Amino acid sequence: MTSQDLYRIRDFVPDFDAIATEFAERSRKLSETADVLADIRYGAREREVLDVILPSRFNAGAPLHVFVHGGYWRSGEKENYRLVAAPVLAAGGVAAIVEYDLMPGQRLHVLVDQVRRAVLWLQKHASDFGADPRRLTVSGHSAGAHLASFLAARGPEETAEPSLPEISGLLLVSGIYDLSEIPGSFLRDEAEMTLSEAAAWSPLTSIQLHCPQRIIAFGTEETSPFHQQATALTAQLNARGSVSEILPLPGLNHMSVVLDLADPAGQLGGRVASMISSI
Repeated sequence: MTSQDLYRIRDFVPDFDAIATEFAERSRKLSETADVLADIRYGAREREVLDVILPSRFNAGAPLHVFVHGGYWRSGEKENYRLVAAPVLAAGGVAAIVEYDLMPGQRLHVLVDQVRRAVLWLQKHASDFGADPRRLTVSGHSAGAHLASFLAARGPEETAEPSLPEISGLLLVSGIYDLSEIPGSFLRDEAEMTLSEAAAWSPLTSIQLHCPQRIIAFGTEETSPFHQQATALTAQLNARGSVSEILPLPGLNHMSVVLDLADPAGQLGGRVASMISSI
């Protein structure tokens, strides 16, 4: 690590709090107008719940897009990320926002398992919401991108094949794919990630599995680890014949990328719409 912690996003985004407030406000406004099925349970733990958000008009067999929020594994509430459903709803799709446990109360392998089980549950029950389980795509931001990556990957210490959903596309936004520096970062006391957890759940040392479409995006205004790790993961996937696209987003930082993802006219919002419409 350098003397300046490149993972402490607040130090590099002057309007961090204002953008976080905008997440919550835009999510609240969307919740007032959209048909939100809140706190649907996919497991027995308190936070093993998800929200399904339905478009105003759609045909049976609509695409289903799932979002996994960030928060460095130790914070975040799905209610404050409903804004990302906007491009999905505009394209006639069904959106789902997944909740999961937080570190240090639970360990990292629990979070990976929860996201996998949540998306498996959604695929199994997609028709209950008018969605087609074969038209399933997923996006995630920051720690959510890390967790979502394991919907099409196996950790280096996983000896058995995990149960995974069949997804048609992954959009990984501003993810952390090498966890080796996280235990020594500012998160040491907040997430309490161990070195062994970092080794067991780093996408760059994991076995990447087939996914028809992967987009690995990051803002050009993010700190160097986000640039470097997105580039490394894309190169690794392409070298192994699993075609992926790297997508630098000019002028965006680690927070403003979420606003772009939530904008039907944004670079990322447009990618979500085209991804779900092309399946």
